[in-house]
Amino acid sequence: MAADREMGLTDGQSGDDVVLPFQVEGLDVRGRVIRLGSMLDDMLDRHNYPEPVAKLLAEAVTLTVLLGSSLKFEGKLILQTQSDGPVNMLVADFSTPGSVRGYARYDEEKLARATKNSLTEPGQLIGSGVLALTIDQGPDTQRYQGIVRLDGKNLEEAATVYFQQSEQLPSEVRLAVAKQIIPSPHGAVEKWRAGGLLAQYLPKSTEPLPVIDFPSGKPEVDADSVELTNDAWKELVALVATIEASELIDPELTNETLLYRLFHEHGVRVFEGKRVRDDCSCSREKIHRILSTFSPDEISDSIENDVIRVDCEFCSASYEFEPSGFLVKGRKTGKSL
Repeated sequence: MAADREMGLTDGQSGDDVVLPFQVEGLDVRGRVIRLGSMLDDMLDRHNYPEPVAKLLAEAVTLTVLLGSSLKFEGKLILQTQSDGPVNMLVADFSTPGSVRGYARYDEEKLARATKNSLTEPGQLIGSGVLALTIDQGPDTQRYQGIVRLDGKNLEEAATVYFQQSEQLPSEVRLAVAKQIIPSPHGAVEKWRAGGLLAQYLPKSTEPLPVIDFPSGKPEVDADSVELTNDAWKELVALVATIEASELIDPELTNETLLYRLFHEHGVRVFEGKRVRDDCSCSREKIHRILSTFSPDEISDSIENDVIRVDCEFCSASYEFEPSGFLVKGRKTGKSL
């Protein structure tokens, strides 16, 4: 049973790369808060994306951790965008109990034009398209997927709309990403940091949820136009609106302290945190199994310089295989180097 404690403050500060669940009983709210430090910096450093792309992927990873860490079963939550902006794809996934990975695809020419014209806000970089959130409980179960149109929305806005239209669950999402400048004997060093908070209205009573009207119908809704009628939820929204981006990424401000600042008047409680790590699930064995299902023509098309080379877009690992083993009568005996 997870330990919990009233705020505030006690020992057991959660630190970086730990998701901290919380509950505000006075407002019928539950949520999670996180700071990402070395885990995120290692991930972004490995990819070496242009700064606007790295920042956007950091937001996607932070949001994925906030959502995926709520899974109560062994499985995976996958966040993916497909759009027409300079950053045309973001993929991040969270595998229980705490493995995270992500990558981005972008158009260099579009990104250069956007940067030149100072059009590098998240919604501008993503453009129009869709955000898909997929929950995968394993090979013998059906996937659940929710899809939100983007159309210039940033990830905070898209996540809020997802909860409203897919689950009719009032939610507030805050994300922040920045570089921290760290002095060193050899000069200043830049390190990526991110923070996020998710708060959701989960009343114990039979009182109706505060979201009571979808002005344009359930398939798509403008988050700002939803009518809110519950006073506790209105107060929660007002409190979350006071969070500064600098508070979410400040390495000197713990998750517990931030929650205490926000909710101490309403009886905030925190639960045992969950550590997350930069951990890709790719392996030589998994890729070998996939290649073994290829047809002879597909194997031949995959050969370059007498080898089959597969690069993992998530972790940048590279695998090479000898093609001859896969070409025995077009089937799958496979021999890897």
